[in-house]
Amino acid sequence: METHPGDSTTGANVTNCTGPPASTLHVIQFTDGMAVVVIVLGLLTLLTALINGAVILAICTTKKLHLPANYLICSLAVTDFLVALLVMPISILYITMETWSLGQVVCEVWLSMDMTCCTCSILHLCVIALDRYWAITKAIEYARKRSARRAALMVATVWVISVLISMPPLFWRQRPRVIRHQQCVIEHDHLGYTIYATLGAFYIPMMVILILYYRIYHAAKTLYQKRGSSRHLSSRSMGSQNSVDHCRVSHTFCVSDLSNSDPTLATEKLKAAIRAPSSEADVDGQEEKNQICTSRERKAARILGLILGAFIICWLPFFLKELLVGLQVFQPSQLISDFLTWLGYINSLINPLLYTSFNDDFKLAFKKLLKRKEHV
Repeated sequence: METHPGDSTTGANVTNCTGPPASTLHVIQFTDGMAVVVIVLGLLTLLTALINGAVILAICTTKKLHLPANYLICSLAVTDFLVALLVMPISILYITMETWSLGQVVCEVWLSMDMTCCTCSILHLCVIALDRYWAITKAIEYARKRSARRAALMVATVWVISVLISMPPLFWRQRPRVIRHQQCVIEHDHLGYTIYATLGAFYIPMMVILILYYRIYHAAKTLYQKRGSSRHLSSRSMGSQNSVDHCRVSHTFCVSDLSNSDPTLATEKLKAAIRAPSSEADVDGQEEKNQICTSRERKAARILGLILGAFIICWLPFFLKELLVGLQVFQPSQLISDFLTWLGYINSLINPLLYTSFNDDFKLAFKKLLKRKEHV
């Protein structure tokens, strides 16, 4: 969501070109620094496109990954790929030139795609959290409803909401005036819209994500406590059922297992694998299974912290700045605005890494893709 408050400084730089040697030296240094910036931003854009493209290709070509939960991840990758393809390159060009020279139509299209794709990426994280929450709290019931059609409906809803958030400025923007000043910026002349857009695109989704993941963690922790208390029970069926429930939630809660597991199927496998302790050997085996579940729980908590941390660090500064600018209590420089904008873009690079890197099926699919490339 590119914003450049304030006027461009291009005029001053042009004047320096005709000044004394010291001014010329300043321009050369600035040009060298800009070259480094362009190279770094170009690499980030390329990596974002390649990694998200690899996720899309892996899901499309690997039958084992054809599951509703992975369809949401694939849709997220498509959205982030669009950010890398349609938004980030033009932003690099704009930063490099320091003025807008692509015309009014391209400006409108770029700003709309910027807001729509970035908002859609954030809302995808929200529906993925919701999908995982239902998979834990209503495992058996939700397993029957968890279909490709339901995933498509969730994706369509996300895109509709994103369009409703990004399109209203098209009806009141005074773009010709801004274009005459060689700028293509998000205007903050409607405080009501600024509050509406920031709430809908970030603050409300952030609260939903935090609440859902807290409840997911709380559910896993509660069953962990039940498992601990079940050690003191002599009832064979009670101990077995608690272990089954706890391991099922741990598998579902874990990011690396959730995206490629069916809660019903996982529960049936665990029921077949976990038996009530009827002898000392069974007790030892049960204790080993409990330790495995605890390990998965801790791993899931770490991954969950990475997901929430990356999301908040990338997007909170940008949307806080947007809200403060709309309230006219803060006017950032162009450098700060560019930095916060690209900090948000980086989330599109981090998303596919966090949602697939800990998944063994995705790792295997990526290895197959690399071998296929080497063979070709």
